[in-house]
Amino acid sequence: MRIADHWYELLRDEFDKPYFDDLINFVKEEYATQKVFPQGENIFRAFDLCPIDKLKVVILGQDPYHGEGQANGLCFSVSKGVMYPPSLQNIFREVASNGYTQRPEDGDLERWAAQGVLLLNSVLTVRAHSAASHAGRGWERFTDAVIARIAEHKKGVVYMLWGAYAQRKAAFVDASDNLVLQAVHPSPLSAYRGFLGSRHFALANEYMQEAIEW
Repeated sequence: MRIADHWYELLRDEFDKPYFDDLINFVKEEYATQKVFPQGENIFRAFDLCPIDKLKVVILGQDPYHGEGQANGLCFSVSKGVMYPPSLQNIFREVASNGYTQRPEDGDLERWAAQGVLLLNSVLTVRAHSAASHAGRGWERFTDAVIARIAEHKKGVVYMLWGAYAQRKAAFVDASDNLVLQAVHPSPLSAYRGFLGSRHFALANEYMQEAIEW
């Protein structure tokens, strides 16, 4: 697995830290002995599809989908032909209620990434059928650094932080220079407590000079 060059330069110091060596050794062992998602070449797909100079929006998830064939390296996204998971269904419901695209043909959010949306999970890998199984192994520290470096290098970014896990990253962002939107997670367990009706997609486009085609 290799991250895109422009992100490597931004995060170079992080890759040299002992915790990251421990993390990579753990991930390699997991892929060698367990079924792990996403596929290895997609671990850094969110970065590959969204260069730092094009970045406008950061959407943060928790960890990849752990069901067969779901995770594709972009948070909340599934590849074409894969049934929408419940969280993604709620995301599309909110997009539609904000006045944008009605239910799209597929759940692959690559079209958002191509417009400058970094679709980042806090934890980038997961063991099959075992949610949060790779939590606490170092990914959180790495993605903390990602958000901190973005905040250092770019202003005017929209951060959509859904759920307590993602909202911890708000500590790394200056809300006076960016738009920080927080809501409960879009999971069916919580979406009706403030995600649905949050208008995050509309608020993001109102804030940015160049709107995203959601």
